[in-house]
Amino acid sequence: MHTITLPDEMNLEKTQQIHVVDYRSSKDVSKQQIILNQNIISFLIEGTKEAVFDNASLSIDASKFLIMRSGNCLMTEKRISEASNYRSVLLFFSNEMIHNFIRKMEINDFESVDTKSVYAFDYDDFIQRFVHSLVDISKLSGEIKSKLLEVKLEEIMLYLTEKYGTEFLYSLTVNSNNAAQKFIQVIENSHLSKLTLKELAFLCNMSISTFKREFEKHYAESPIKWFQNKRLEFAHYLLQQEQKNPSEIYFEVGYENLSSFTQAYKLKYGVTPKQNQKNWTFSNSF
Repeated sequence: MHTITLPDEMNLEKTQQIHVVDYRSSKDVSKQQIILNQNIISFLIEGTKEAVFDNASLSIDASKFLIMRSGNCLMTEKRISEASNYRSVLLFFSNEMIHNFIRKMEINDFESVDTKSVYAFDYDDFIQRFVHSLVDISKLSGEIKSKLLEVKLEEIMLYLTEKYGTEFLYSLTVNSNNAAQKFIQVIENSHLSKLTLKELAFLCNMSISTFKREFEKHYAESPIKWFQNKRLEFAHYLLQQEQKNPSEIYFEVGYENLSSFTQAYKLKYGVTPKQNQKNWTFSNSF
C-alpha cells in the first residue's frame, strides 16, 4: 500500500491555505499511510474512523469528529455495512491560518499540557449545522468559496475554544523539533499495539533500517525483543492481577494463537501462563 499525501492528492488548488472536501468512499481502508501537509478537521458522517499518530491514537464513530495536526499518521476508515458508504466532510487548513487566528483573537492564555496530534469531540446541534453549511460551501467555486471557508474556520475555532479550552489549539501550533523525544513518544505509546515495524518507522518518518538502528541506540536491544517483553509483562499482569485466563488474553497481547503465547511466556517466566496463575493464586490464598 503506497503512501498518500493530503490534501495534495485530491486535485485541489495548491496555492490556497484552506479547503473543504465532501469525501465519500465505497471501500474500506486499513492502516493507510497518510502524510498530512495541512491540519484537518474530519467531520465523520457515516462509518468509523481510526487515526494513529506519533503520540496518540483515537477511534470514533459518527457521533464524534477529529481534529488532526499535520504530520504522518495511519488511517483506518470502515463502512457500517457492505451496502453503505464511508463519508466525512474534511476541512483542511494551514498552520499560518491558525497563527493568524490566534493573533487576531489575542489568545495568550494557552493551557500548559502535553500536546497531542489528534483530538476527538462530540457532535452537538451547533456542530451539525456547521457541517451542513460546509457541505453547501463545498459546492461553490472561486474566491467566494475561499473567503467563506476562512470565516467558517474562525467560527469553528471560536466555538471549540469556548467550549473545550485552548489545549487542542495549542497542539496545532506546536511542532516538535526534538527527534529523540518524538521517537521515544512513538515507542512508548505503541508498545501494546499491533503495529508493524514498517508502520512504526513511518510514524517516525524513518526507513525501517534507520528505525532499527535508532531503536537499539535508545533501548539497547532489538525492537522485536523489546516489544515482546513488554507484551509478556502485560500478559503477566492480566493473568495475576486481573485473573484472566490465557485463552482470553493471548490475542490481546499480540499473539496469533495460544500455543505460541504459552511457549513465549514459559521462555520468559519459566512456567506456563496457567501454572503461573495457579502458583500466584495458591500463594495469595493464605
